[in-house]
Amino acid sequence: MSVYINAASRIITQGITGRAGRLYTERCLRYAAGRECFVAGVHPAKTGQEIFGLPIYASVREAAAATGATVSVIYVPPAAAAAAIMEAVEADVELVICLTHGVPVRDMLQVRSRMRAREAAGARATLLLGPDSPGIISPGALNIGGLPDSIHRPGRIGVVSRSGTLACEAVLQLREHGLGQSSVVGLGGDIIGGLDFVDVMRAFNDDEGTDAVVMIGEIGGRGEIDAALWCREHMDKPVIAFIAGAAAPVGRRLGHGGAFIARPTDSAAAKKQALQECGVHVACDPWDIGALAARVVRRQGAACV
Repeated sequence: MSVYINAASRIITQGITGRAGRLYTERCLRYAAGRECFVAGVHPAKTGQEIFGLPIYASVREAAAATGATVSVIYVPPAAAAAAIMEAVEADVELVICLTHGVPVRDMLQVRSRMRAREAAGARATLLLGPDSPGIISPGALNIGGLPDSIHRPGRIGVVSRSGTLACEAVLQLREHGLGQSSVVGLGGDIIGGLDFVDVMRAFNDDEGTDAVVMIGEIGGRGEIDAALWCREHMDKPVIAFIAGAAAPVGRRLGHGGAFIARPTDSAAAKKQALQECGVHVACDPWDIGALAARVVRRQGAACV
């Protein structure tokens, strides 16, 4: 099982002829059901051409109408990312995954406002993952984005992370302990984004193929605290968490646009405390994630391999 994507997904790549779009699309095509799932690219100046055997269309709406695509993945420069997201949203694509790093905050505020206005007017809701997302993978089935497929193995542990690097570290540790993943979801670390920890926790909680969830957070914002409070009231499965940035000084960014301490609740210590108080198992060090997950799930008696 998996969340958000599966072998039935049909995917368009916006920015498929750029360096990142070519690199990641070609790699994802080679993984599992990628050749069947990736159906088209979009570039208004190259309509009618092909790349990797995929037709290129002038717009997302045209590509979706011709192929039945349900997902769009975006690799475009930061200045064009907001327009690309809204093009996919207005084409009624079900899921948009934006890997672009450095999208202006003002642009994303406008995107969020327009998406909410569309939903309020009765349009079908579109899920947005990112921007700055490393992507999403359902091991053994489908990979969309930049997560390295070679380290993942199918299983029953869900992983959700603001950091692509730490998501990979968690996956490697889970693998060392014989644990596979149902899905790995990269939220991205920008200040304004789409899906958050609560959204993904809800999806994993509803997924019959997920027995436990590893959550990787970091300083900045209150997404991890909101997730802790939601888990206390609603989560039926064990959650193992790690929060990066314990030594980060106040006001200094930790790599991502949203990873900085602006108020006391943004700190790693405050988030760890909130998670522990809500019954989440918290790893104190990044190298303890896999071992803690293995102890928790085996104590629960879950068949998470």
